[in-house]
Amino acid sequence: MDIRPASVGGALDRRAELSEFLRSRRARLKPQDVGLPEFGRARRVPGLRREELAQLAGVSVAYYTRLEQGNGRNVSAEVLDSIARALRLTDAEHAHLTHLARPKQHKKRLAGRPQQVRASLRQLLDAMDGVPAYVVGRRSEILAWNRLAVALFGDWGELPDAERNWARLVFLRPDYRDLFVDWEQKAIDIVCALRMDAGCSPDDPRLAALVGELSVKSPDFRRLWATHDVKEKSHGIKRLHHPLVGELSLNFESLRTADDADQGLVVYHAEPGSASAEALRLLASWGADARRSAGSGAPGRPSDEDSAPASYLQ
Repeated sequence: MDIRPASVGGALDRRAELSEFLRSRRARLKPQDVGLPEFGRARRVPGLRREELAQLAGVSVAYYTRLEQGNGRNVSAEVLDSIARALRLTDAEHAHLTHLARPKQHKKRLAGRPQQVRASLRQLLDAMDGVPAYVVGRRSEILAWNRLAVALFGDWGELPDAERNWARLVFLRPDYRDLFVDWEQKAIDIVCALRMDAGCSPDDPRLAALVGELSVKSPDFRRLWATHDVKEKSHGIKRLHHPLVGELSLNFESLRTADDADQGLVVYHAEPGSASAEALRLLASWGADARRSAGSGAPGRPSDEDSAPASYLQ
């Protein structure tokens, strides 16, 4: 059985993506969720029927059926708005539906463009000594980072370019599964972000290749990818279990860069005076030793006793 996502010519199949997304959103709704009486013939599958959804959206059943079969040609923004309201879509899901049904042609050209981080943004990263920070781009690729990010997450500079990718790290590296206390939520966040990328750039062959690779190698990725969930997470809390300093609870903020919406600056910080703030201070003070330890493969794991700070060995 072929477990890879549907693709056409080295790209994700946008029509299949649109069809499966609409089916998955319709399946999660019950009649009582949208104010419809639940009676009539027995339901063979969960969720609303197509005719019920079409009624709620104010379109014909035939029209909605064509759309759910992946034929979004000439669909208007007004119709998509009505369907989004009927499906109770979030803002992120509404945007994803629009990208799938009304793709912007310039995105195909942008997908192949090399991702470059401005020199001034790299200088800003270097100046942020007290907080871990990095820049993430399309396909969850890690593009630039500062010294404390190395001490916290491991030395990405020691990895081949293709491996500097959050999706590959989280789904294919056991050490990153150990690093995140709530690994499942981190994995969900990454898959949701990749889904958003797929909606914006379904013709990106590198994204299709990444999704295909992870689908083959990771049952967890296949399970989460099949949900078709999308969301944008701009802030929150992450709990980490670092081999050198133990457990940290860190707030994070993800900020889109003004000149490139495909890049985001992610910054972690701890509550002042907390144990996590002290842990970050220790990682920053250990400097090269902590970074050398992080570069051995697992985040922060010493390659030998001489490279580990004394407090780690005690």
